[in-house]
Amino acid sequence: MGFYQAIRELYKNPKENLGELWKERLIKWRKGKSIVKIEKPTRLDRARSIGYKAKKGFIVIRVRIKRSRRKKEKPAGGRRPKKYGRRKIVSKSYQWIAEERAQRKYTNLNVLGSYEVAKDGKYYWFEVILIDPNRPEIKSDPKINWICSPKHKGRVFRGLTTAGKRSRGILTKKGIGAEKLRP
Repeated sequence: MGFYQAIRELYKNPKENLGELWKERLIKWRKGKSIVKIEKPTRLDRARSIGYKAKKGFIVIRVRIKRSRRKKEKPAGGRRPKKYGRRKIVSKSYQWIAEERAQRKYTNLNVLGSYEVAKDGKYYWFEVILIDPNRPEIKSDPKINWICSPKHKGRVFRGLTTAGKRSRGILTKKGIGAEKLRP
């Protein structure tokens, strides 16, 4: 078993495999800020699969998103409201929302991708990989310099990241019956 495969196996069931470290981590993350810049990715295997490299220009951000109901709540008592029949369902995934929040905080960087790190009863934590398109290390790397083009600025807001495409239904549904999913 390789190193990255061992990390992947640990995170399949982190409560059992990581034990006390996992509990301490979540307690610390709950008390911290909602958007935190971190030095290294927590899940190196997922970060590398997205395109992360340990060099200048790659920044990792951990974003905390509150888990909440995504439909209108039922009234406690009294008369039924006029618009009670309508249900507002949020069409964005929590991961896409986390990417957007990271992009709003760091406006000069571009979002490459993200992945889930942890969740509990109240929060989700995602790590978002951001790239600085103005760094010479990024411009000279032929595998990642496509993100330096001006057309990739703000790609998360247009749903061009993997989480955005998945929420829009572009990655999962194709062909007959999916004509109205795309803009």
